[in-house]
Amino acid sequence: MSKSLPLAGVRVVEFVHVVMGPTCGLILADLGAEVIKVEPLDGDHTRKLVASGAGFFPTYNRNKKSFAVDLKSPQGREAVLKLIASADVITENFRPGAMDKLGFGYAALKQVKSDLIYCSLKGFLPGPYDHRTGLDEVVQMMGGLAYMTGGRYGPLRAGASVNDVMGGMFGAIAILAALHQRQGTRKGQHVQSALFENNAFLMAQHMMEGLMTGKPVTPMPDRVRAWAIYDNFKTSDGEPVFVGVVTDTQWKIFCAAFGLADLLDDPALATNPQRVEARPRILPIVTAIFSKMSKQALMDKCESLGLPFAPIAKPEDLFEDPHLNASGGLTPVTLLNGEKTKVPVLPIEMDGARFGTRLDVPRIGEHTREVLAGLGYDAATIRQLIADKVMAVTD
Repeated sequence: MSKSLPLAGVRVVEFVHVVMGPTCGLILADLGAEVIKVEPLDGDHTRKLVASGAGFFPTYNRNKKSFAVDLKSPQGREAVLKLIASADVITENFRPGAMDKLGFGYAALKQVKSDLIYCSLKGFLPGPYDHRTGLDEVVQMMGGLAYMTGGRYGPLRAGASVNDVMGGMFGAIAILAALHQRQGTRKGQHVQSALFENNAFLMAQHMMEGLMTGKPVTPMPDRVRAWAIYDNFKTSDGEPVFVGVVTDTQWKIFCAAFGLADLLDDPALATNPQRVEARPRILPIVTAIFSKMSKQALMDKCESLGLPFAPIAKPEDLFEDPHLNASGGLTPVTLLNGEKTKVPVLPIEMDGARFGTRLDVPRIGEHTREVLAGLGYDAATIRQLIADKVMAVTD
């Protein structure tokens, strides 16, 4: 954005790793906050994750500054406390009690800065479970999401870190609310977001579904669809396409376009509940029609009719998605191995603009000198701190 970003002037210091905490900081950073990532001398361990964790660090750490410091050394602690005194927000997502042991818990830091907003991103909010180590997969299993996803296949975690990402989002929402409230009260506060409670929030619709229907909730793979046509269909070239027909108007359009006047005129199919009951009759007819069409022909026709449809994409397909590329939905970043690529940006637009990369994914200690200088350390002292391995830099 060419004008001032919404959170310009807000300084955030984060003590985070993996996904939940970094997501919270990413949102604030993309919106314009100065986010300083405090890392150990050898860097956030997330940088070293492999396999399904290999994408975490480059995804959630753009637009941040890396400050690499030994938190256990007196000089390192002194520098970090100076940094905290200059901050508006602290975020942390380490195991319960870890920040207190380091002397960086909320009770200690509010003595350093009374109007500090301190955000803890945890597995569980305060209660009987809050001593447990929380992971996305843990709360998906205990919170009903894995059951709803797997169904007859057995418990199955969702195909993305949904609780980690949404937990970070709710943390950012709480921070923004606290910053707004601080304008009137001049006081800081401790805010929290947690994986388990986030998962429960996701399950609320199914909890209410059971109450409203009076029946046990059916997992997604086993559910009765809410509409007669709401499925993946195989096309003539063997490629599946999802097609949905979800309103009475769409049903009329669909029947007229695909030569199904007999279905449209049948009074036994006049309402959506009737059509849902008649799925065993309707689906074989629709499946036969779609099986004679190519994937592209079916998608083109659905698009022209305004019917919901989707190709079945893989994550790697999104790099070349024409909509994401044309709409500013992808932003350039550099991976830890130096490779240039692009990653999805925040799924929001403000005043006609998206939020992209201002600072590339930081190298370990890339901004250590800059941060220290901003805190009033002179060049000679900075050199000595680096030489004494109190700080680390990457030039």
